[in-house]
Amino acid sequence: MSAATADTAASPRSIPDLLAATAARCPDRPVLRLDDELLTFAQLDRASARAARWLASLGVAPGDRVAVLLPNVPAFAALYYGILRAGAVVVPMNPLLKAREIEHCLADAGAALLVAWHTGAEQAAAGADRVGTPYATVGPDAFAADTHRAEPAPHRRGDQDTAVILYTSGTTGTPKGAELTHRNILCNVRAGIQVLGIGGQDVIFGGLPLFHSFGQVMGLNCAVATGACLTLLSRFDPAAAMAVIQRDRVSVFLGVPAMYTLMLTHPARADHRSDSLRVCLCGGSPMPPEVLRGFETAFDCVVLEGYGLSESSPLACANRIDRERVAGTIGIPIEGVRMRVVDESGAEVPDGTVGEVVIRGHNVMKGYWNRPEATAQTVRDGWLHTGDLGTRDASGDFRIVDRSKDVIIRGGFNVYPREVEDVLYEHPAVVEATVIGFPHATHGQEVAAAVVLRDGARTTPEEIRAFVRERVAPFKYPRLVWLTDALPKGSTGKILKREVVLPEGLAGSR
Repeated sequence: MSAATADTAASPRSIPDLLAATAARCPDRPVLRLDDELLTFAQLDRASARAARWLASLGVAPGDRVAVLLPNVPAFAALYYGILRAGAVVVPMNPLLKAREIEHCLADAGAALLVAWHTGAEQAAAGADRVGTPYATVGPDAFAADTHRAEPAPHRRGDQDTAVILYTSGTTGTPKGAELTHRNILCNVRAGIQVLGIGGQDVIFGGLPLFHSFGQVMGLNCAVATGACLTLLSRFDPAAAMAVIQRDRVSVFLGVPAMYTLMLTHPARADHRSDSLRVCLCGGSPMPPEVLRGFETAFDCVVLEGYGLSESSPLACANRIDRERVAGTIGIPIEGVRMRVVDESGAEVPDGTVGEVVIRGHNVMKGYWNRPEATAQTVRDGWLHTGDLGTRDASGDFRIVDRSKDVIIRGGFNVYPREVEDVLYEHPAVVEATVIGFPHATHGQEVAAAVVLRDGARTTPEEIRAFVRERVAPFKYPRLVWLTDALPKGSTGKILKREVVLPEGLAGSR
């Protein structure tokens, strides 16, 4: 990577500066592609300005939180940079969320506005109505040129101002908003460029959700910072992904383990060319070594495993192209970031000893929105306590060996058992329930629920599964449900998840 490329991501003080700088340098270069639709840097810059003007007309002021409920479409990028250009804060949300989940995030963030995609917006509208949040929809032509009026200059924000609030449950079942500053994200963009060696000639695969920190920072913002092109895929499908790689000559692939597994095992893999692929970054959950090695061989590219979380903007640690990679490791911390493995007292443990992974540096979040106590529990003396258990090798490489959190990572999406359990307890026949994850060959983990019924109640696992499915996002509901007479408990009556096991043969039943 050239010094000029690094400076591009390092010098701006706010995220909209990334787009303005690249649009001035290479206005006619494509930045976004979705099928046959192409958007240049100049077009995206103008669209973001029109979005900022539109937001102002709706009463959005600097510092306001604006929730975004859009799929992977160019309008997401225009709105994302438009919100930031207006001096407001982006609150990206999963379009698959149901009304009750949307309602919580809107109320917690105190959102001034919810903007949703024009199709399938019923849940968004219901959630906004429940909390009284103003609501608008946008379509493909939302920010197309409509006048010759001069566009407003970006509202200046400091690098320590909040840019994005990402909702994550952390160590509890109630989603909390992780505040990422402009500096958090700008530094993470620079780190991503360095790790992957991204330049203006690259085409980046945009199949990760843009509402998620991985796709948003490593995909969208890295492309904008360097002059690369992000080619979008609205919904991941292995055959469609391989077709996009071939059609657009994708050189940088970003994905979670499930994506790599599905592409590697797809029967039509050999029918697609992938000789343009140079480097891949895998995150979200550990990748099985056999999948990593198989993908590198089949697609003739380098796969780097990385590690991070929403609270770390997200990248904290990654393998490197120019450094020996050890299977099963997540490499070394990114530039400007320190990582340690500590015991329960916070003391660093010797290499090879399992402890909690903690992170310190420019990537650590500002805090949880309006949650000072939760922030103080998670960030102590400047160290972000991840809740993940790991080791550090003598070579300096880190490994994640387990998760002390209850979080289940299904296909790269976080599923928080408490949130699903709360829905299970709403069922009139359920007296007790617990949700656990178990290994899955494709998704990394799958969601399962053990349920105890009230005396005299009658229902079936299928009916309970359908009950939950109607109330949570599709990736959250338990695919496996079984009825049991009792759940294992400790002396205080707390359910012992570690002692809950799937009945024999159930894992292979679906």
